[in-house]
Amino acid sequence: MITTTSRPDFLHSEVTPKAHYLNRRRFLGGLAAAGLAFPSLAGTKFTGVVKSPLSTAEKPTSYDAVTKYNNFYEFGTGKDQPAETAQNFQTSPWTVVIEGEVAKPRILDLDAILKIAPLEERIYRHRCVEGWSMVVPWIGFPLSALIKLAAPSASAKYVAFQSYYDIRQMPQARYGGIPFPYVEGLRLDEAMNPLTLLAVGLYGETLPNQNGAPLRLVVPWKYGFKGIKSIVKIRFTAKQPPTSWSMANAREYGFYSNVNPRVDHPRWSQAKERRMGEFFKRDTLLFNGYADQVAALYSGMDLRKDY
Repeated sequence: MITTTSRPDFLHSEVTPKAHYLNRRRFLGGLAAAGLAFPSLAGTKFTGVVKSPLSTAEKPTSYDAVTKYNNFYEFGTGKDQPAETAQNFQTSPWTVVIEGEVAKPRILDLDAILKIAPLEERIYRHRCVEGWSMVVPWIGFPLSALIKLAAPSASAKYVAFQSYYDIRQMPQARYGGIPFPYVEGLRLDEAMNPLTLLAVGLYGETLPNQNGAPLRLVVPWKYGFKGIKSIVKIRFTAKQPPTSWSMANAREYGFYSNVNPRVDHPRWSQAKERRMGEFFKRDTLLFNGYADQVAALYSGMDLRKDY
C-alpha cells in the first residue's frame, strides 16, 4: 500500500514569490508597515485525512464554540476577542526553526512540515484551567515524527517551543499581562508520547488564526494553555525550559500542568468542569481521561509537588 501525506490543495510557498518567502521576517515587516496583508488560508480543506484510533468517541463540540471561545492573549484576553482581532494575522509564508541539542537542525517551511507524516484526524478532549472543557476534531501528525527527523542528541531532555510575536500585528498583547513571545515546554518523553500532536487544522480544514494558525501543539492530558499556538521555534534542551505562565505566576501554573482533579488551582477547585454546550458540570478525570496512555510517564512523581 502506498501512503501519501495529506495536505490542502495548495502549496504554502505558492502564496507569495519565493524571494520574499525565503526572507519572511523582513517581508512581513514591510507589509505590516504598508498596511497590507495576505489572504487568509483558514478554511482550506484537507483531503485524504486518516481517522485516528486514538480519538475519543465523544461528540465534538460545535465549530462555533471551538473557533469563537479562545485563549490567545496576543490577540486579547477576552475569550471572544481573538476570533475578531486575529482575522488579518499573516500566516503565510511561515517557517519553523528546529535547533538546540539535535544532530539535524534545520528551518522548515509549511510545505516541508506537511510532508513529515500522513495527517490524521484526532478527536481529543480538552480541559481549560478556568473550568470549561470541549471536544475538538484536530488535523495533525504526531510530534514524535518531527522529533525523529531532528535526531535529538543524548543530552536532549526537554523540548521548548516559541510562538510568533509581532506587536504590529498583535497590539492587544500590550494588555496581556504575561511575557511575550509565548514559550512552552515538554519533557522529551512527553513530547514523544503518541498522543502529543502538532496540529495544522480542525474540522477538516486549516486552522483558523484564533486557534493557532498555522501550526500549534496539542497535549490532551494537560491543561489547555500548554497547547502553544503559531509555533516558530522548536528547541531541544538539556535543562527544563521556561514557560510563559510559570514565569508570570509560578504558584498557579507549574511546568507539568497535568489535568489533576485532586490538585486545586489556588483560586478554585479543579474537581468539576463544564463542557461547552452543556448546562450541568461533570467530574474532571485524572489526566483528562488519558491516564491509561500517560500515567506511566509520571511514575514515582509527586503530582501535587510537580503540578
